[in-house]
Amino acid sequence: MQLAFCLFNYFPYGGLQRDFLRIALACQARGHSIRVYTLEWQGKTPPGFDVLLVPVRAWRNHTRYGRFAAWVADDLARRPVDRVIGFNKMPGLDVYYAADPCFEEKARTLRSPLYRLGGRYRRFSAMERTVFTPESRTEILMISRVQQPFFERHYGTPPERFHLLPPGISPDRRAPADASVIRASFRGEFGLGDDDLLVLFIGSSGFKTKGLDRCLKAMAALPEALGRRSRLFVIGKDNPRSFRRQTSSLGLDGRVVFLGGRDDIPRFLLGADLLIHPAYSEAAGIVLLEALVAGLPVLVTDVCGYAHYIDDAKAGYLIASPFTQKALDTASTMMLADPEARAQWSRNALAFSEEADIYSLHEKAADFILNVQT
Repeated sequence: MQLAFCLFNYFPYGGLQRDFLRIALACQARGHSIRVYTLEWQGKTPPGFDVLLVPVRAWRNHTRYGRFAAWVADDLARRPVDRVIGFNKMPGLDVYYAADPCFEEKARTLRSPLYRLGGRYRRFSAMERTVFTPESRTEILMISRVQQPFFERHYGTPPERFHLLPPGISPDRRAPADASVIRASFRGEFGLGDDDLLVLFIGSSGFKTKGLDRCLKAMAALPEALGRRSRLFVIGKDNPRSFRRQTSSLGLDGRVVFLGGRDDIPRFLLGADLLIHPAYSEAAGIVLLEALVAGLPVLVTDVCGYAHYIDDAKAGYLIASPFTQKALDTASTMMLADPEARAQWSRNALAFSEEADIYSLHEKAADFILNVQT
């Protein structure tokens, strides 16, 4: 079959982007042809992929995304394919991979009513509606159940159109036999002593949505002696400008390092002492499971789709809704101050990763795409 994959942007560090690539490669490995529509492609192009950079421009992203969807529709009308798979919400999809949370729910709970008067809201709301309205024929691949009730509430989407996938952690994220050697080498490279504590915040895009502001406040709230020993590494392809200002205003200069996007995340997961992920909204949160299989304790808000795996594995601590900064501050201090608890959470995580089905997402997504009736 000829398959068309649609996503606004591809770059190597995003969870959505990595899932797209692995699913497309799984389909290609079974003998099918891959056409990709995107606005931007960073990194290497896999052999055999027909990547089309859609030539539309606009001052605002939401306008550009609307033009992208229209251009793709016109091209597909001229050059039809057997399946159209979307990783962002847009019209004309046979299958939508629901990596993003419900936009309408966020607009009504995390934004002021005035936000819904703007063009950005109207554009994204309309594109989401084309996927989830009862009249749509788009089948929806869900990576967690957390967001499904929101889509059903706002759009009345029939439940039989939702299909739940297991997680899909890459095997190279698992802690290797020489994890302790890698950890020691990493900590030496970054000048971390035996008593130093390294906290990771990883957000490939969306520092704001993933709660970096909350994380910085929690670092500033650590008791003085504990704070002097603690450093925060911020990893991800996003604009850090406002968060650098917040870092300075909180007196955290010298304790927070912004590292940009990285392709060696497993080393950081093995070398750190805690992953903190206090997201405002998160459909899944693949980084939570990447930390889990590396044996790194996790502190996360319960709104994340994959947060329950941390609870199931007893591999960290969940901040219950409704969120309070005090709860995060208290939990951060507790987890960093207790090495024995961190060691136990690490052991629990590694034991859980040996047994749980958290690796098969991409193959099962490919199964669905290739067998669904359109």
